[in-house]
Amino acid sequence: MPIKAYKPTSAGRRGMTGFTFDEITKSRPERSLTEALRKQGGRNNVGRVTVRHRGGGHKRRYRLIDFKRDKFDCAAQVTAIEYDPNRSARIALLQYEDGEKRYILAPLGLKVGDRVANGDLAELRPGNALFIRDIPVGTQIHNIELQPGSGGQLARAAGVSAQLLAKEGVYCQVRLPSGEVRLIHERCMATLGQVGNTEHGNIKLGKAGRKRWLGWRPEVRGIAMDPGGHPHGGGEGRSGIGMPGPKTPWGKPALGKRTRSNRRTDRFIVRRRGKGRA
Repeated sequence: MPIKAYKPTSAGRRGMTGFTFDEITKSRPERSLTEALRKQGGRNNVGRVTVRHRGGGHKRRYRLIDFKRDKFDCAAQVTAIEYDPNRSARIALLQYEDGEKRYILAPLGLKVGDRVANGDLAELRPGNALFIRDIPVGTQIHNIELQPGSGGQLARAAGVSAQLLAKEGVYCQVRLPSGEVRLIHERCMATLGQVGNTEHGNIKLGKAGRKRWLGWRPEVRGIAMDPGGHPHGGGEGRSGIGMPGPKTPWGKPALGKRTRSNRRTDRFIVRRRGKGRA
């Protein structure tokens, strides 16, 4: 999908880029497949900030996406490719032969009029969802389930895909976009192809206001604070952080510290992400 560059009519416009939206065929969502989305501002049920730098942003309605792909009795036709403000990928509106409509993540190459199916009715084409046991080794996949029937959780962002590497018994080895190789049960569903909107990572917002439209509030550097507000704070003028490594506002290591502590699923990881990790 092409990217457009704006004329430098102001400092914020200089270097700013955006989407041309050439692939979008419908501007308004299917009302029956949306629901209200209430803003939380990064706060939990008791009003405390649990996720910093969230708040504001344009009003949105949530699109109900079919991550499970569990309609096996009939095929569907792609009737529209739409923009979704809640995710980086585009979404495709499907109409099944029995009249039901559903949204799915739009893979690269999917067009209006294409035929899409799930399970045994599906062929080896982008957008079709199959059990991993029925997918050939080496195929690019996305929207991968972690538990059979739970719905896709892995490889859902714009431009990403995973690769099916091997099959061993009831488990299959899948290389995720991070480089991690993980064992996934053969009865889990996955969608063929790569997620569309591959140019998403090349967009330059250009100005702070555009970040605010997305619902992100400003961050403040720790070294600009006082000692009571951040471990990096204090000092006369501009000074270093004064410690061996950068810290979070709560004094914990901020870079390079491994935080994974889920021993229950460690046995499913064949190779960890990153270089030289087993």
